[in-house]
Amino acid sequence: MNDPILEKLTTARIGLLLKTPFFGNMATRMKIIDASDWCPTAATNGRDFYYNRDFVEKLSHKKLEFLFAHEIGHCVFDHFGRAGSRNRQLCNVAQDYAINQILVDERIGDKITEVDICLDSQYRGMAWEEIYDLLYKDVEQNGMSMDELLDKLGDVLDEHINEDTGGPGKDGDGKEGKKPVLTKEERQKIKDEIKEAMIQSAAAAGAGKTPAAIQRLIKELTEPKMDWREVLQMNIQSIIKNDYSFARPNRKSQSSGIYLPGMKNDETIDVAIAIDMSGSIGQEDATIFLSEVKGIMDQYVDFNVKIWCFDTEVYNYAEFSADGNDDIASYEPKGGGGTDFMANWRFMKDEGIEPKKFIMFTDGYPWDSWGDEEYCDTLFIVKGSNNKSPFGETVHYDEKFSKAA
Repeated sequence: MNDPILEKLTTARIGLLLKTPFFGNMATRMKIIDASDWCPTAATNGRDFYYNRDFVEKLSHKKLEFLFAHEIGHCVFDHFGRAGSRNRQLCNVAQDYAINQILVDERIGDKITEVDICLDSQYRGMAWEEIYDLLYKDVEQNGMSMDELLDKLGDVLDEHINEDTGGPGKDGDGKEGKKPVLTKEERQKIKDEIKEAMIQSAAAAGAGKTPAAIQRLIKELTEPKMDWREVLQMNIQSIIKNDYSFARPNRKSQSSGIYLPGMKNDETIDVAIAIDMSGSIGQEDATIFLSEVKGIMDQYVDFNVKIWCFDTEVYNYAEFSADGNDDIASYEPKGGGGTDFMANWRFMKDEGIEPKKFIMFTDGYPWDSWGDEEYCDTLFIVKGSNNKSPFGETVHYDEKFSKAA
């Protein structure tokens, strides 16, 4: 090996494998690529590790272990292409806060000081979406511009490669001065590879040698989940109450000369639907969700559906019923800013809306409370996280399955 920089990186990766085998095993699957022409520090697309020679030269072996682990953190927590309607730069900062705190707490390598990295213990244990909302409140409450907020925060440690975006030389492959760009199909393939690598790396590391936050992720990956469509349909069907009526006598009883009441189906569905458009839920996901709701509604004689979008407040309210001319599939969700789940309950109380079932389609990251547990029966359909509501029912939205169906 004639390149001292590549030798330095390889040595650091071996050190990571010996000291923290989960991160070490994840690092060994990544191809190391010199990207000094476009990358000022380091970057990853989930499959490759890009580096800047001058930056690597400044770092000790233990700081390079921290750098490798930082890039792996973006992979395992699926930070790629999940900004949604959020500010992309602030997302990058929040993601770095989340990862760097884990690495410091787990004592993985030495903290990098050559860059003023994003690190603050007040964010310990938080998902990056929660950190984002707390940071965003400075913009909303203190009259601060986004640029002013970003200037006062720490620096991101690496270049963030997102889906269908690129720097100089768009459509690049990470070589010859071009920042890499991935299509949705490529991103999904890499995402699947990362999931498999996580499970294998955790098994190779052994018990007690994988950070708790990553253990929780792996548990969610390996535990069977019920299809969100089935749960949605069961929840809507559960609010249909059946009764008996002599208006429809039981036919089997008539043959014996005895008239017994038959089943009367109350086929009026009364639901309220809220779509969280502050985070990782995009137009395509919302359309899939609404199409599924429409398919269920079409099975029944009568329905009453109230729907709205929300971020820190409710907007774009609409009602759909069997008597109306509008089609729920034509509803157009619109994005917004922060995330306040309680905005939905304030709205329902102010408008006197008391649904038999309240369904929220969300990324599962409220900046405060999940809502009012006592107000109504609630179903949370969560995309983009493994978070679970402290009340009601939670089902996780499987993006790959939904798009394939």
